[in-house]
Amino acid sequence: MKVGLCLPLLVFFITLPDDREKERDVMMYARNLVKNYLDLQHVPYQHHVHSTAFTAQQLAAAERISGTLVAKTVVVKADDQFLMAVLPATAKVDTAALKSALNARELELATEREFQELFPDSDVGAMPPFGNLYELPVCAEESLARAEEIVFNAGTHEDAIRMRYSDFSRLVGPKICSFALQRKRPEF
Repeated sequence: MKVGLCLPLLVFFITLPDDREKERDVMMYARNLVKNYLDLQHVPYQHHVHSTAFTAQQLAAAERISGTLVAKTVVVKADDQFLMAVLPATAKVDTAALKSALNARELELATEREFQELFPDSDVGAMPPFGNLYELPVCAEESLARAEEIVFNAGTHEDAIRMRYSDFSRLVGPKICSFALQRKRPEF
């Protein structure tokens, strides 16, 4: 089986061997794609390993930070094209606002089944917000764009990257727009 991963000006094709130990080593390299890319670009970042976190809010709790600093990646389909919507963990996607910002005729959240093959290096739901590595456009929520730093999944539910938002923006070139609905806090 071949796995293709794109970096600007570089394309890696890895043939996965039948030997399970070698396959695991190769996949560990692929899982470090975002770290390798940041190193190649000479971007400072911090890599953290934490307890398993399946949601962005769980990631915030594991990292002991505000959910407003956690950049969650939501995959959407706009006019049959996949793209990444990146927003704070404390918010959810306002599909009507994002549809309008993109001038799309149709917009819907993609299902895990639809997008899991787009990110061969990542656990389902743990893909980093670097659409440029996957040839996907990225929309970043304007409230996230005001943050000095962001934290995000680094391909697994146990790995996180912390870096300056300005470096993320320079590397990814996201479209900045307003599409977040703040989650209501439960009333007691």
